[in-house]
Amino acid sequence: MNFIEMLLVEKLEYADPCLDTMGSDYRVFQLAYQDFINYLKFHWNLIGKESGRWELDEKFESYFQKDSSELEVFLTIWVNMWLRKWKERVKLLIGKQQSKEKVPKQLKIAESHWKKIEIECKQELIEVVVGTLIKNGEICGTEIVAENLLKWELGKKKHAKMLKDKKHVLNIVNNALRKARKISQNKGPLLFVTIDKKYYSSK
Repeated sequence: MNFIEMLLVEKLEYADPCLDTMGSDYRVFQLAYQDFINYLKFHWNLIGKESGRWELDEKFESYFQKDSSELEVFLTIWVNMWLRKWKERVKLLIGKQQSKEKVPKQLKIAESHWKKIEIECKQELIEVVVGTLIKNGEICGTEIVAENLLKWELGKKKHAKMLKDKKHVLNIVNNALRKARKISQNKGPLLFVTIDKKYYSSK
């Protein structure tokens, strides 16, 4: 576990003592960690940079050494903001309970096209959309939501070969960005997480 992860675990468990971040709630921690990294990358202008992660770690450590108390206050505020967004944007499905929203055919079509895109290119596209989500106040599930917005647009294309055309790729990204800007205007869950019924009743 790296330095940022250790601080985040401490703040999450302090904000919500019921969380078992290294146990049954590990997925919650993973999501919060990814969102925090994305948040820092956005505000430190590291989105889309190949050296972004390395620069982020260096910058974070530097800030901590200069004024650890101020950085911890910032992290405490961010964690509380994130937990509020978690409650607003994530719906827990217990046992066999399912979301009323079935996976659209459009997203199923998009999966086969998405797999053909190079990993580096995927990450670059996702980060662009993540930046727009954060800019519009969405800080929970940013990576998952960004990927799904891109897939939704990709599913509209009938042929994977269109991805070789920069004009079509730009159109897909622009449409995803437009939807990312509109998300903040809508309330309610964006992510659905299924948990075991036995686990829920034992808490």
